[in-house]
Amino acid sequence: MNWMDHESYLEIKPPQAFSYEECLVFLNRSDQEILHQIADGVIYKFIKAEKEFMLLKISYTPHSIQVEFPLSSPSESARKAAAAYVWEWFDMGQDLPSFYEAASRCDIMKRLVYKYTGLRMVCMPDLFETLIWAIIGQQINLTFAYTLKKRFVEQFGECLAFEGRKLWLFPSFERIASIDIEDLKKLQFTNRKAEYITGVAKVMSDGKITKGSLQQKNDYQQAKQALMAIRGVGAWTADYVLMKCLHYNCAFPIADVGMHNALKQQMGLERKPTLEEINHIAANWQDWQAYATFYLWRSLYE
Repeated sequence: MNWMDHESYLEIKPPQAFSYEECLVFLNRSDQEILHQIADGVIYKFIKAEKEFMLLKISYTPHSIQVEFPLSSPSESARKAAAAYVWEWFDMGQDLPSFYEAASRCDIMKRLVYKYTGLRMVCMPDLFETLIWAIIGQQINLTFAYTLKKRFVEQFGECLAFEGRKLWLFPSFERIASIDIEDLKKLQFTNRKAEYITGVAKVMSDGKITKGSLQQKNDYQQAKQALMAIRGVGAWTADYVLMKCLHYNCAFPIADVGMHNALKQQMGLERKPTLEEINHIAANWQDWQAYATFYLWRSLYE
């Protein structure tokens, strides 16, 4: 992690292959998003790290990301944690040139890399948030998924008011472990999703699965099986979590509808490609399936 602590603000030096503008495009993809706000190219993000609440004001100047703290002066350890959060959020530890080298062997990916050069995976550093977002999105369209997430966060999360804005923290697993499924059903969650969400919260509250325990496995298949042992977590959900939170480049949510639609467009087909066709194309993305999927998702919101 390449950064400097100026106490009143942080200066983070991203890798050469980095596009702040592309990150903004992704973060701006829904007007229902509640966990960050963007105004004039500045990102406002409310986080909790090292037991401290921090409002981050993130902007970009040539060759560096500036992180200011408009409301408080965090401790040194909290500032370090904030820098690590931003570094991970934008996946700046990833060797993107290696993905571009792999992409050069695929005509579809070659075009997308040319259009979206510098786009990095916009990750979700918190395991519980990633799991719940993936479960919310199961078998519903993205618009309704955002609606449900907004209700969920507003009902159970913590809020910060700043200059006429409301910034929200995603609810903690401890908080959700204490609620009843009826509390979620009132927000239009199905009975099954309500059970899955409270179940995940209880599993994490009991310490049966943590981000650290999954990282220690250091093996894609082992981590995937550990996730799929949780009720409500199937192959697609596990792969989503592995790519967005645990940084497994080989994670491949092959059944993803959005990815299918993107490939249909890129291949000029009148139908969605078959799984056999997808596997044939994806052979060119070996070890970079997660990034290829992310670039395909990006192509959907031109």
